[in-house]
Amino acid sequence: MVKQKRFETEVIHNGYDSMLHEGSLVPPLFQTSTFTFPTAEEGEKRFAGETEGYIYSRLGNPTVRVLEERIAALEKGEMALAFGSGMAAVSATLFYLTKTGDHILCSEGIYGCTFGLLQLMENKHQISHDLINFSNEETVRSAIQDNTTCIYIETPINPTMKLVDLEMIVQIAKEKGIPVVVDNTFCSPYLQQPLTLGCDYVIHSATKYIGGHGDVIAGLVVGRKEELSEMMMTTLKDIGGIISPFDAWLLIRGLKTLPVRLDRHCENATKIANQLKKHPKVKMMYFPGDPDFPQYELAKRQMKHPGGMISFEIDGTKEEAQQFLNHCQLIKIAVSLGDSETLIQHPATMTHAVVPEEERIKMGITNQLIRLSVGLEAWEDIWEDLKQALDQL
Repeated sequence: MVKQKRFETEVIHNGYDSMLHEGSLVPPLFQTSTFTFPTAEEGEKRFAGETEGYIYSRLGNPTVRVLEERIAALEKGEMALAFGSGMAAVSATLFYLTKTGDHILCSEGIYGCTFGLLQLMENKHQISHDLINFSNEETVRSAIQDNTTCIYIETPINPTMKLVDLEMIVQIAKEKGIPVVVDNTFCSPYLQQPLTLGCDYVIHSATKYIGGHGDVIAGLVVGRKEELSEMMMTTLKDIGGIISPFDAWLLIRGLKTLPVRLDRHCENATKIANQLKKHPKVKMMYFPGDPDFPQYELAKRQMKHPGGMISFEIDGTKEEAQQFLNHCQLIKIAVSLGDSETLIQHPATMTHAVVPEEERIKMGITNQLIRLSVGLEAWEDIWEDLKQALDQL
């Protein structure tokens, strides 16, 4: 019996045997659209699923396979699928789990494009949804409808940093036979593993911490082999939101340093949060590692570390919040996260601009809210830049 290796080892070695690839230490890049068959009969067998082998890169690719096997192992899942973007992964999963007339129950506060997708599904396919506060068990139970076929969760929620108690949700969902989908982008499998808590599907925008270098757009879904095999041959194959072999190769490279990078992200974020909390121009600060954070104990129970994301509210107007961003010099104004560089953005007018104002305020996304992705620079330099920008307000 092969002993299970620790996360820091699996993230470098899982899913790849160099001896099967001419001893190449780094997984090769199979930059090909199609694969040849030795005989016509073999081609027939592969299309019929009677023999193993590659056919066409939309249906599978050796470089992509390494990535999928590695992320499945890291999330403690049976199988993973790679997509061309995080939203391709989200849409494929939701399309797979729903049909016309179904209902999706969502955590209150989700990524703006996910919100837009849910609106599209409702308008075009009559698949309804509700966004509710998942902090209360009775509220969740009462929101489940007879036609609810999916519970969709972000935790921490983008950008308010609210957490969802996954074990509580799983207990309710199992009673009702409803699958639970978790967007784990803010944490990565290094900080949180929802499948080990009983959830059914994990989604990543691999663009973020998994890639880690701001040079690739990709998505991942992890779950059980039976369901993901069906998803692969339907919503992945037929809609075609696939990842390119080169992007998969970049993610394999980025994954190798995930634990080292996230340790630094979390360390820096904790120090920055402590400073922000004391500044007179910061009205509220939201960070799971802050002892005053309302769900601090849940964060300690559910997450390995508090993460590298901080949200905070400026004590001022929307215009002052934007002025603050403009005063930043080292920190870049950009809407992604998880990069080496520290990034800052204004959710109300950027990532969540698609959300109607009334719904946005209900989610807790005010005009004063700022989202900060703390990078890998010296934390003192990050703080000096934030402080000089705040001091100018």
